[in-house]
Amino acid sequence: MTGSKVPPVTSIGTPRITAGFDEYGRLDLLAHQEVHGGFAALSSGELIGLADRIELRGRGGAGFPFARKLRAVLDSCRRQDLPPIIVVNATEGEPPSWKDKAVLTRGPHLILDGAALAAAALDAEEIVIGVADDGIGMESLAEALAERRMPVPTRIVTVPHRFISGEGGALVRGINGEAHIPPGRKVRSSDNGVAGLPTLLSNAETYSQLAIAARLGPWEYNSVGIPEEPGTVMLTVGGSSTAPAVVEAPTGTPLMEVLEMCGADIGPGLLVGGYHGKWITAEAAKTVTISRKGFAKVGGTLGAGMLIPIGSQTCPLGEVAQVVQYLAGESAGQCGPCRLGLPDLARAVTLVALGGSALENVRQAAGVVKGRGACSHPDGTSRFALSALEVFARDVELHANGEGCGKQVRGILPLPYHQAQGARKLALDWSRCDGHGLCSAVAPEIIRLDANGFPAFPQTPLPPWLENGARKAVNVCPALALRLTEAGKK
Repeated sequence: MTGSKVPPVTSIGTPRITAGFDEYGRLDLLAHQEVHGGFAALSSGELIGLADRIELRGRGGAGFPFARKLRAVLDSCRRQDLPPIIVVNATEGEPPSWKDKAVLTRGPHLILDGAALAAAALDAEEIVIGVADDGIGMESLAEALAERRMPVPTRIVTVPHRFISGEGGALVRGINGEAHIPPGRKVRSSDNGVAGLPTLLSNAETYSQLAIAARLGPWEYNSVGIPEEPGTVMLTVGGSSTAPAVVEAPTGTPLMEVLEMCGADIGPGLLVGGYHGKWITAEAAKTVTISRKGFAKVGGTLGAGMLIPIGSQTCPLGEVAQVVQYLAGESAGQCGPCRLGLPDLARAVTLVALGGSALENVRQAAGVVKGRGACSHPDGTSRFALSALEVFARDVELHANGEGCGKQVRGILPLPYHQAQGARKLALDWSRCDGHGLCSAVAPEIIRLDANGFPAFPQTPLPPWLENGARKAVNVCPALALRLTEAGKK
């Protein structure tokens, strides 16, 4: 069964969502019932009360109170006299994140339990589960659905495995047969979602937490974690960690305990919350406890639970530049701040990494896109870039004065095109290069000239959207010194 790519799963304290993973590997329906037991159906009022008492918030990144979502959907159903749709967002399109896929591949019945609870309580017409088209978790989910009876018709919808496809509005549009991009204007799915019906949309971990709470009850659920944010959270720990893993931990757990468990070399900084999150310093990481409030105290964000230490052996600015290039390429392309502004931001960050641009250019490019997009993508990308340049200020200085940090870009921040078959990179034959400089004029977002007038560019795979520019640079080189080669080859 597909799922071998998913990192190992472990826990701190007594596992809840991941209970039984060690013993069974994947929990089929019988194993699931043996580990978790049964639960009683709840009315809409009881479900809202439960979500309120456990302070349940969405685990997809935004942290929106689940009880408020329930109330909004119920109010919309009554006002329009329409039944609701239940949508489970299990797309997890962000490259560093694996927590939802871990549950999909190993504990899918818990996700289905939560969706079934909501569907029965709200008298829903249908349950729709959105998954990425990368195949991870799809087979496991289909097997789980075949093993049980759901209270309403339930179907699986696949969406492109892209960064923006998992955004709530984009997922609803995809389910409705439209383009898998965020809507150009703010649309509340609670009013007008799938098939124009009021829609309750939340991510896979949120529904799993709901299923756990329905079994334990609010008092026992709240006995773990901190009072203002009770329960456990699912975290993906990757980056420079020697033992990357998906970790279930109670809120209030020291961040360093999680990182040390995974053998993390933090280096100068740690990315928290994913590619729309923020960088924090290694010093700040030592003071954090796992919670939304804990990360906020040091200027970070819990987001969707991604913890990515950069490590001490990689060039942080080169890594950051690649991610900003990736995020610019993941734009829906439907508004100016994304279509034009994000490529400008990517070029500015790349030039800082190459030592040929001032920080002010990055701040200016970020200022142009912040708060002006049709979705949160420009804001999240700006937040990622600006926090990186602040945390890695020493590296910025080293690159700016021409010395560089002396480290290579190693792909610590995962990107889909790093592993793609046929990925390309630029290579230079130094015996031929005469420093004409035409390549940098044709592809300034990739190549700059060093102090001696010779081309400088990252020794890493090119994002697909920059390959055309790279080919143009190769074609204009009068000395035939520049070429495109397969990544991994010299």
